[in-house]
Amino acid sequence: MSGRPAPDAELDEALALVNDDHDRRTGRRTGGAPVGGGDLRGASAASDAPGHDDALPQPPSGPATPDTPPAPAASGSHAPASTSQTKHRDTTPWPAARTVAGRAPGNSLSGRSAVPLGQALGLVLAAPLVALTDLPSFDTSAMDGWVVAGPGPWDVRADGILAGHGQPGPLSDGEAVRIATGARIPQEATAVIRSEHGLVDDKGRLHPRRDVTQGQDIRPRGQECRSGDQLLPRGTLVTPVVLGLAAAAGYDELAVVPRPTAEVLILGDELLTEGLPHEGLIRDALGPMLPPWLRSLGAEVIAVRRLGDDAEALHQAITTSAADLIVTTGGTASGPVDHVHPILRRIGAELLVDGVAVRPGHPMLLARVRPDQHLVGLPGNPLAAVSGLLTLAEPLLRTLSGRPAPSPYAAVLREDVHGHPHDTRLVPVTLRADHAVPLHYNGPAMLRGIAVADGLAVVPPGGGRRGQELEVLDLPWALPEALAEAGVEAGVEAATEAATGAATEAVTEAATGPSTSTGTGANTRAGTNADPAGECFT
Repeated sequence: MSGRPAPDAELDEALALVNDDHDRRTGRRTGGAPVGGGDLRGASAASDAPGHDDALPQPPSGPATPDTPPAPAASGSHAPASTSQTKHRDTTPWPAARTVAGRAPGNSLSGRSAVPLGQALGLVLAAPLVALTDLPSFDTSAMDGWVVAGPGPWDVRADGILAGHGQPGPLSDGEAVRIATGARIPQEATAVIRSEHGLVDDKGRLHPRRDVTQGQDIRPRGQECRSGDQLLPRGTLVTPVVLGLAAAAGYDELAVVPRPTAEVLILGDELLTEGLPHEGLIRDALGPMLPPWLRSLGAEVIAVRRLGDDAEALHQAITTSAADLIVTTGGTASGPVDHVHPILRRIGAELLVDGVAVRPGHPMLLARVRPDQHLVGLPGNPLAAVSGLLTLAEPLLRTLSGRPAPSPYAAVLREDVHGHPHDTRLVPVTLRADHAVPLHYNGPAMLRGIAVADGLAVVPPGGGRRGQELEVLDLPWALPEALAEAGVEAGVEAATEAATGAATEAVTEAATGPSTSTGTGANTRAGTNADPAGECFT
């Protein structure tokens, strides 16, 4: 169920980061004991009692920050605690998980459908684009002016030649006629003289203002391509320019890789679709966010269903879905109403990825439901779900759509980024002058940071240091140049400054509100752990 606190085994692992930091600051060693071992619930109780300050590592001293809001107490049953070594044994490394997801569908370019040009934008060519005609298909004028034959000066005929008309009459040496751009060149023509490069005297004779060369400003037939030439290979993304080229080359429709279909299943009895949170109910953030994000990744979202925590409804939805990709939200852990794993076992699905060594979002999964259908199980926390979307859904949809993998790019960190001791971290960043600036509000349940982000930095285990170059995952809407041209850069900059903590005191106070988080015990009971920068990951 979305938003459920992590089990104690997951708390152990999150706690390891703070243990490591505490040991470095105090010079104390763990004596070789497994990191995060023991019963956390007992440790939490001890930490609240007088005289037990060392029962749990304490956060750095100083005022609380808005990045670590008070977390609700954990409720419900938990799985037995285990060591972090056991937890990591079965999870898939983050790079490997992306590779598995990208290879899962096989070769999508083998499938094709013919669609009208107006419906092909954003799809991928399933066959090479081959010219159906010469381009241009006849000799045409490249400029407005006069078309002439032979040496000048030339007698100007009274008629003219316009684009879109049939073959004009031939010219004789010493003749000229007005011509429009794109109009057919008459037989025996020598050159086109631009309007600004010629002068007609009072006797109706045309004189050139500069030398005239044979064939100037005439586009000969087949200058761009000949019929049968390959213009674009299969696998090319259909952009507006590709549509224009296809139309010019004689196409009415294109052979493309069909857009993959996706269905979103929203799980959790605690989710509201309107109004303010109340009485333990919270607003559903993933229902409004996931469908447009999936569309931006090339999918056609055919349905969004809200199933609550009903196991039979989930079974029915999965087994009757016709989508290429089923996306579930929440229910991927092992709580009493986390039904995704039991349902997948029940229907005989093949688990390709069952947990990923990444924070946030490590309980994500990828399963093959049928040979031509896959399911991506996202965690219920919003930023954790984004992590799952980019880790598993994006590579899978890219392959289904026939799109090539984007070229990776990197940016230099402007400041240190805390890392998880074992797992990759995906941290929202904004890009400024070729530097990646980590954003606050990057806990698994938070969207405030990524809302103003340009990408997600891939932080290796142990963290990143200032000046270190890290890979950055693109976000589909992150177009700073377009935003600047639209005149909204100032608003984005103000929001970004609030998220990075770089704004003025007044803006920061307005953006962050009063800080209320102070206790280590509260963070531990909630299943997350604050690191020294006020960040958290689950």
